[in-house]
Amino acid sequence: MANYITEEGVKKIKEELDYLKNTKRKEITERIRVAVAHGDLSENFEYAAAREEQEMVELRIRELEEVLLNSTKVSTSVSGDTVQIGSHILLEVDSKKVEYIITGPQETDPLNGKISAESPLGRALLGRRKGDTASLETPGGKTIYKILEIA
Repeated sequence: MANYITEEGVKKIKEELDYLKNTKRKEITERIRVAVAHGDLSENFEYAAAREEQEMVELRIRELEEVLLNSTKVSTSVSGDTVQIGSHILLEVDSKKVEYIITGPQETDPLNGKISAESPLGRALLGRRKGDTASLETPGGKTIYKILEIA
C-alpha cells in the first residue's frame, strides 16, 4: 500500500521539523559548546549526552523528511459515498456509536479516533459504503461494524 498522509498530518510534520531544525538544534549546539568549554571530552557526560541527543534529533529530522518526500497527500475534506483515506466515519459497534478518521500509518492515533487504513479495521472499512457492515475477528470474537455516516 502506498504511503498516504492527510493535510493535517503534513502540517504536524512540518511543525515538528521546524521545531527540531530551528529550536532543538540550537539548544543542543549550545549544550555541546558549554560542555566543550569544560575540557576533557573523554569523560565529559554532558558532552556525550548532548552528542547522543543530537544524533537522535538528526535521525528524526531525516525520518520526517522521508515521510514528506515519499507520501501522497490526501484531503481530509474528502466527500464521497465510500470509505477512503481521509474519510470521517461514524460507526455502530455493539450498540455504541464511534467516530474515526481513516489516515495513513504515520498519523495513526487510535485514542484520538485516527486509525490507519493499513490496520485490520481500516482495511475492513476501505471501499465500503454507508449502511454496509464490516466484520473483524478479535480475541473476544467476531465484531460487526455498521457504517452510519461517511463525511
